[in-house]
Amino acid sequence: MKKEKNNKKRSDRYQVKETVLHSLNEIDASKSYSYAAYLSWQFEERVELIRGKIYEMCAPTMDHQDVAGNLFVKLSVFLEQKQCKAYIAPCDVRFPTGSTKDKDIYTVLQPDLFVLCDKTKREPLGCIGAPDLVAEVLSRGSSSKDRKLKFDIYQEFGVREYWVINPFKRTLVKYVLQKDGLYDAGTELLADGLLTSSVLPGFMVSLREVFNFWN
Repeated sequence: MKKEKNNKKRSDRYQVKETVLHSLNEIDASKSYSYAAYLSWQFEERVELIRGKIYEMCAPTMDHQDVAGNLFVKLSVFLEQKQCKAYIAPCDVRFPTGSTKDKDIYTVLQPDLFVLCDKTKREPLGCIGAPDLVAEVLSRGSSSKDRKLKFDIYQEFGVREYWVINPFKRTLVKYVLQKDGLYDAGTELLADGLLTSSVLPGFMVSLREVFNFWN
């Protein structure tokens, strides 16, 4: 997403001056950055913010894109004429802890896929608040981030269902949020499995169709 210049003042919680940065090399790893700062950056690399810290995103592989694209098509077709809608990266999802002002938001992710059922969370620059369902397709450089850091964020903010897709092993692990606010232990589906969703009653897709690589 092209960043728009934003001159809002820093948050008093983090004491970070929001100067315009033109290169990732200018990032100060000791500091925490807000969404307002994120919007002002002028470099081309895709990054995510997790609790104010910057994580560069690696370019996806072709297999990654095949999987994400296949699943997006299945979700989009299923959701036609329904109140929910599927979105595919890159699309910013902001996770506010209180104030929804740009200067007070310190976690901004770009899930590979997400489903949103609350239209009030949709804004021109992306989604504000937890989607109902998120899917992340693992890449060589994102496995630990998707399995731990993002897992914790999605659980904390109440994403009702989280799918972690491994295109190398052709598996999908589905986590469902329980009444205590924690994810269950996860259900692993193999390449010959059928994917369903507690968030989307009636949705069913063969993982063979999801892992249908063009090669």
